[in-house]
Formats: sequence, C-alpha cells, structure tokens
Amino acid sequence: MSRGHSSRGSLTRNIVGSTTAVAALAVLLTGLVTWQTAAHGAEQREREQLTRQATVLSRVPDLSPLLFNGAQALGGPNGEEFAVLTPDGRVAGAATPALDLASRAELLAGRPVSTMGVLAGQEVLLVGRPGPRGGAVVLTEPYSVVERNTDRIRRSTVLPLVAGLLGAALAGALLARRTARPLVAAARAAHRLADGERGVGAIVDGPREAAEIIRALNVLDASLARSENRQRDFLLSVSHELRTPLTALQGYAEALADGLIEPERLPEVGRILAGETLRLDRFLGDLLDLARLEADDFRLDTGRTDLSALVAEAAAFWAGPGEGQGVRPRVERAAGPEAAGPESTGPESTGPEPAGPGSAGPPVLVDTDAFRVRQLIDGLVRNALRVTPAGGDLVLAVRPAAGGGAHLQVRDSGPGLTDDDVRVAFDGGALYERYRATRPVGSGLGLAIAHRLSGLLGGTIRVEGQGPEGGAVFTVTLPPTAG
Repeated sequence: MSRGHSSRGSLTRNIVGSTTAVAALAVLLTGLVTWQTAAHGAEQREREQLTRQATVLSRVPDLSPLLFNGAQALGGPNGEEFAVLTPDGRVAGAATPALDLASRAELLAGRPVSTMGVLAGQEVLLVGRPGPRGGAVVLTEPYSVVERNTDRIRRSTVLPLVAGLLGAALAGALLARRTARPLVAAARAAHRLADGERGVGAIVDGPREAAEIIRALNVLDASLARSENRQRDFLLSVSHELRTPLTALQGYAEALADGLIEPERLPEVGRILAGETLRLDRFLGDLLDLARLEADDFRLDTGRTDLSALVAEAAAFWAGPGEGQGVRPRVERAAGPEAAGPESTGPESTGPEPAGPGSAGPPVLVDTDAFRVRQLIDGLVRNALRVTPAGGDLVLAVRPAAGGGAHLQVRDSGPGLTDDDVRVAFDGGALYERYRATRPVGSGLGLAIAHRLSGLLGGTIRVEGQGPEGGAVFTVTLPPTAG
C-alpha cells in the first residue's frame, strides 16, 4: 500500500507541478506583454481623445483667440491646455510654448500633428488639427496622465493573472487526481498479482490509456489464474501417477524383504517392478526433457539432414512397438514441393508405404539438428501410437515445402480432438487432465515438449482434430536452416 501511495503522490506532484509551471509561464508572458502594451495603449487612448477634441474645435469658423476663451475649460482634471495658430502664423493660448517650429510649419501646411512637447518643464502630449480656413487648434495634456492610466491598467491585470495561476494549479490538482487514480489502482493490482494474488479484478476507469492498462492487467490476471490452476491440477495428477508406481515398488520391496513372496512368483514380481520402474523413468524423463528445453543454454548441433531418411528410420524403429499393438506405421512421401498445404496428400504424394528398409524415398534436405528432429518425431509417434486402435492407421509423412524447408506430419486413426482440445493441445497436462479417465495417456508433457522443440528448431507445429485417417494430424514445418 505504501508503494501505491508513494506513486500516487509522486505522479500528483508531477502533474500539479507541470500544470502550475505552464500556467506560471503563461502568466509571466501575459504580464510582460501587458506591461509593455499598457503604456502604449494608455497613450493611444489619450491621443485619440485629444484628437477628437481638437477636431471639433478646429471646425469652428473663426479660430481667433477671443472665440476660444471658453475652451480653456478643457484643462480641467487632466491638465489639458489650448492654443490657436492663426493663418498668418501667430499663436495664442496657454499651450503656445509646447508648439515648436516644425509642428507649426506642418499645421500651416494643412497637415495634422500628433507628437510630444514640453510645457512648463514637463513632458506633454501635443495634438494639432488644421482649420478649414487656415490656422489650427493645438491641445496638450501632461504625460503624467498617461503614466497614471498605465499604472492603473497594470494594477488591474494583477488579480486576473494571479487568479489564472491559482486556477491552473487547481485544475492541475484535479487532473492529477483523475489521472493518477486509475494508474494507482493499476499499480496496486500489479503488485497484488506479483505477490501471488489472483482474481484481483481491478475496476476499469479513467482515460482511455489508463483503462487499457487496467484491462490488460485483468486479462493477465485471468490468464495467470487459468495457467496456474492448470499447472496445479497437472502437478496433482503427476503426483498421483508417481505415487502409484512408488506404492507398488514399496509394497513389493517390503514383501521381498519379509520373505512373503513365493519363489515361483519371483519372475512375475520382477516384471511388475521393472514395469513400474519404466513408468517412473518415463515421467521423470519427460519432466527433465521439458526442463532442458526451457534452459537458456540449450544449443542445437545443426548439419545437412535428409528428413526422408530420418522419417523412414523412425518408422522402422516404431514398427516393433506398433506390431505389439496391431498397428504398423507407414511412410508417406512426396516427389516435390507441395503447394496445396502441409496437410494435403495431393497428386504429388506417392502414397503411404509400410515402414522398412529402402522406403526412404527422394531426399528432403534441410540444415537442422537431426537428433532433435528425431526426438520430435518419436514424441509425436509415441503419442499417436497410444491412441491408435489395433488395425488402425499411423502415417508418417514428409515433403518439401514451397520456398524451402519441409513439412513433417504424423496422422493417426484414433478418436481425434475437438476444437476445444486443439486450442489447449500444447499446454502441458491439459489433454492429460481431460482424458486420463477415458483414453490411454502418457505423462501429459509430450505435446508441450514437441511444441517447444519445434520452436527451438525455428519451425512451427500445428494440430487438426480430424485428419484423413479419422484421428488427429500433427504437422511440423521446418525452415531450410534451423534458427
């Protein structure tokens, strides 16, 4: 729990810090822009106001000072001053000292003036507008008015900027809480899964990405639960299967030690002990094979391998055990690369032949580990032989693959597999647990070993529930070079 709270606090602080930093930067930039534009804006507004007043006064028919005595009222609270420039160049009015010669010439030429000046020792805004009959009206206003308005504008922006910063921090906190909550829940669920808990069932919530993480964790949770339950059931089954021969061995060993076995029964007891020992060896061998295949240091000894010869050799070997069950393995080979797919017998196939010397057929060459391929074939044949009834078919097929490599196939006439069986066929112990009470079964690891071996050889293995002979079909595809 402490890890979850720590993660949540860290994420929240990061998001709040990030949003606050972004907001602070935005506030700083806004403040700088406002600071720079406030003076310009205030000055523009004052100039526009002076311009409107000067324009109105300049339209009076007579611009003589006597007619504008009342205009000095403009110098009210803002300290505005007024002057009149007559057509002959004379200036009268309190604003006269601020009007320089250049501005006077512009006004007499009929062009408006908007500039700065000095009046009574202080800087002023100066605006002049020519009259319709010559002359001009001049208005001035102390620049301190602009500075005062600028300060007021700047002060008025402080509160909104601070409010924006606080609002951003608050929004960041809310965003952090909303974003962190589902991620924290996902982290807690992951920790619980790592601690071995199953059935966590985290609630899917939050943004889409966070919800996807939680969904993935829930799928992982269910998959882990299924896998562990399957492994647990398998181990329980294997333990039971191991205990049975061990019990028999222990019982007969104690009987022999106590002299309870009649001399004439000793051969029978010996056969029983040998059979149970072989059964134990088979279980332990499969477990060791799977462990070796999962090891990181597993290596392949690759070389040029004729798969036709390898399949014929395997078929000849299994002819003996098959004959004891009334099943004779047969070899099926193709003359060239088949394009109809690995499960097709097609017109290029020469058809199945009984296993025996000389039945290898045309070579099918790949660079692979012959020992491991033979181990793979033997595992599939052993599995097929176990379920094939007396007089049934057990076919080993080999043919080149289009584009290089080869297909190996083992088919039987046993009971086959359902679609659900096919989905879990290569999961260790899945079919063993499902059929141990109704069919002959092995250790439950044979198909898992075949699947792992195929992958290590750079190939693939697939299964079909019903094949041409009525039973299951296992097809191994090997590349031209094992990888």
